Amino acid sequence: MVIGSRLSTMQDFVGAGGRAFVGAMFAFIVAVPVADHFLPRDIHLAHVLVIPVALASAFAGAVHGAVTGVAAVLALVAAGAERHTLSSENVLVQLGSLMALSVLLVLISVLRERRRRELAELREVSRATQGVLLRPLPARAGPVTIAAAYRSAGDGDRIGGDLYAVARTARATRLLIGDVRGKGLGSIGDTSTVLGAFRAAAHRQAPLAELMQTLEAAVRWELTESGGGPEEADLGERFVTAAVVEVPDDEPCLRVVSCGHLPPLLLHDGHVTTCDVPEPAPPLGLGGLTRSSYAPTAFPFVPGDRLLLYTDGVTEARNSAGEFYPLIIRLAEWGERSPDRLVEKMTDDVLAHAGAPLRDDMAVVAVMREALGGPPPNVGAQAGADAAADARTQGARPARRGM
Repeated sequence: MVIGSRLSTMQDFVGAGGRAFVGAMFAFIVAVPVADHFLPRDIHLAHVLVIPVALASAFAGAVHGAVTGVAAVLALVAAGAERHTLSSENVLVQLGSLMALSVLLVLISVLRERRRRELAELREVSRATQGVLLRPLPARAGPVTIAAAYRSAGDGDRIGGDLYAVARTARATRLLIGDVRGKGLGSIGDTSTVLGAFRAAAHRQAPLAELMQTLEAAVRWELTESGGGPEEADLGERFVTAAVVEVPDDEPCLRVVSCGHLPPLLLHDGHVTTCDVPEPAPPLGLGGLTRSSYAPTAFPFVPGDRLLLYTDGVTEARNSAGEFYPLIIRLAEWGERSPDRLVEKMTDDVLAHAGAPLRDDMAVVAVMREALGGPPPNVGAQAGADAAADARTQGARPARRGM
C-alpha cells in the first residue's frame, strides 16, 4: 500500500510537469548516439536506452511509453548506422531486445492504468455507498447539539463496519452507535439492516426496550436470510455491538441500553464518568442465546454536559510504542469545546497518535446538552469558549482530572 501510494504521488508529480519529463527522456535518448560518436568503438551505450522507456511507461503513461520506445529504437538504429554495424549480430540482438522490452513495458503500463481507473471507480462507489448508509447527523436535535466523524481503516476509502444515527421522538432524542462484526459483503448488509431498522422504529413513542427488540429481530432476520449463501460458515461470527442513548427533552438525564458496546463517556464539570450499564444485553444477532429485558440505565445529564459515543477504533489505536490512545484523558482536556470542535480535534489526535493508517474503523459522536426546552445554543458564545479552551491547552497538557 505504501509503495502504491508513493508511485501514485510520483505519477502526480510527473503529470504536473509532463512536458518537461518527456522532454528529458527524449534528450536522454538523443544523447546516446551522440555519445557513441565520441566513445571508442568497443564501448556501446545501447543498453541504457531501456531506461527512458521504463521511466516513461511507469510515470508518464502507456502512450508516452510507446512513443519513447519508438524513439529509443530509432536512436539505436542511428547509432548502429553511424558505426556501420547495423547488420551485425550484436546490434540486431540489441534491437530485438529493446523492442521486446518496450512492448512489455507499455503493456504493463496499460494494465496498470486500467487497474487504476477501476480502483478510482470503486472508491467513488464506496464513498457514495457510505454516504447513503451513514447520513450526516443534524447539528441539533431537540435539546442537544451533535457532531460526528467517521474514518475507515487503511486508506480511508473503503466501506467500514461502524455506524451511527439519530432520530427524534415527540419528547426525546435517540442516538445509535454500533460496530458490525463479520467480513465480506455480509457486513455491509448488517450495517444497512441495523440503520434501516433504527430509522424506521426509533422515532416512534415505543419504549427503548421495544426498540432494541426490533433491532435484534431485524439482525436475526438478516442472518437467517443470508444463511444459505457462501458466508454460511461465518454466521456465528456475525453480530453487531450497539448502544442506544435517549435524551429526554424535559428531564436532566439520559438513558442507555448497551448491547455489548463500549460504554459512553459523560463529561460533567471537568470530570469524566463511564456510563457503564450493570447488565448489558448480548450483541445484536446473539440475543436469541439468552433472555434480555433491554432495561435502560439512567445517568444525570444536565445542561452543559457532554457525552461521547465511540467505537473501538478509537480506544484500540496504538502508537509506535504500542500504547493505546488515552481517550479519557483527552476528553477531560478537551470536553469543554463544542461537539464539532471536540470531534475534529479528537479525530486528528487519534490519527496523529497512530502515526499510520488505522487498523480498525473509527466512529465518534459528541453530544452537548442545552437548557431544558431552551432556545438554540449561542453560537458566538460557544466559539469564544472554544478559543479560550484552545488557549488554555496550548503547550503542555494539563494534569489528568478525575474520572
